[in-house]
Amino acid sequence: MFNDQIGKQSNKVKNAVERGAVKKFAEAIGDLHPIYFDEETGRLSRYRNNIAPPTFPRVFDYGVIEGLNLPNKGLIHGEQTFHYQRPLLVGEEIYCYSKVKNYFEKKGSFGQMGFLVLESFGEDKAGNIIFSSTSTIVISEAVRKVLVK
Repeated sequence: MFNDQIGKQSNKVKNAVERGAVKKFAEAIGDLHPIYFDEETGRLSRYRNNIAPPTFPRVFDYGVIEGLNLPNKGLIHGEQTFHYQRPLLVGEEIYCYSKVKNYFEKKGSFGQMGFLVLESFGEDKAGNIIFSSTSTIVISEAVRKVLVK
């Protein structure tokens, strides 16, 4: 179904690690460690700045992969992993993009399921990778039937 999408990449999109957004995100996930929002704690840390929580890149815009048309409803977030070269610093700009890494199907108790594996990246202005993530989107048989029509 999505085998022809493997290897396709989105355009790079500039995202800001904005102080207010980091604080709201930390509050939303229930992690109120002062390294995320207290300026003095950030200044005194080894990073000399506040940092974002490890899952903060979920809020970034990763651009559009042309031809990858997924529905807005019915998808299942399978799993996601993050790998960091260093933490995200509050105030910096990150350039994000995604690639289709793989697509495969398996038969299960709910019918034929599709598994779309995406790799996402965040780079600094110089093009150095700060983080990468791999996520799996599960596409149920019901959603697959709608996509095939």
